[in-house]
Amino acid sequence: MLETPPRRGSETRDRILEIAEAAVLAKGFASTSIEELIAAVGITKSGFFYHFKDKGELAKAMLLRYLKRDKALLDDMFSRADELNEDPLHGFLVGLKMFAEMMSALPEVHPGCLAASFCYQDQLFNREIRELNTAGMLAWRTRFRERLDRIERRYPPRQDVDLDAMADMISTLVEGGLILGRALNDVTILPRQVLLYRDFVRSVFAPSG
Repeated sequence: MLETPPRRGSETRDRILEIAEAAVLAKGFASTSIEELIAAVGITKSGFFYHFKDKGELAKAMLLRYLKRDKALLDDMFSRADELNEDPLHGFLVGLKMFAEMMSALPEVHPGCLAASFCYQDQLFNREIRELNTAGMLAWRTRFRERLDRIERRYPPRQDVDLDAMADMISTLVEGGLILGRALNDVTILPRQVLLYRDFVRSVFAPSG
């Protein structure tokens, strides 16, 4: 007997992705099985394959969902910061403060970054997924380099600085903060790192006197 597609299919699909992401962040993609996902969601194996033809397609959907959510969060946060301040430097500083406050408000240590987890296990994924992950990371560099360029046009740096490296710094400290916070079970590490980056940006661009 053929199984009919699950009711509320989009909700079931989202639930699979949510549980899969939590499992991958906890123990990695290789150690996350389809069997445990269908048990956790409460569906049959055919119900899983209705939504994803294989584990590779699941991985792609997870990453696309993660990158879309990540972009929307950053777009919203820095747009709100810009609305509060027309000055490019002050707007960026406000956005970084919002980011730090958001991370400080988490009740537990952030579970980690799906893009980083996929990068650590990139041998498990096909070229399309690896390139998608690379594009997502480069999007962070582009986002923050564009902001630094706008700041530089109004506030020439007080010292020589590699703006590409400075744009990448936010990514490296976020990933490092997530790892250290998880290792030490300390929710304060990541927001403190973001605030230190904020202080560094201010020290590079703030006018003297």
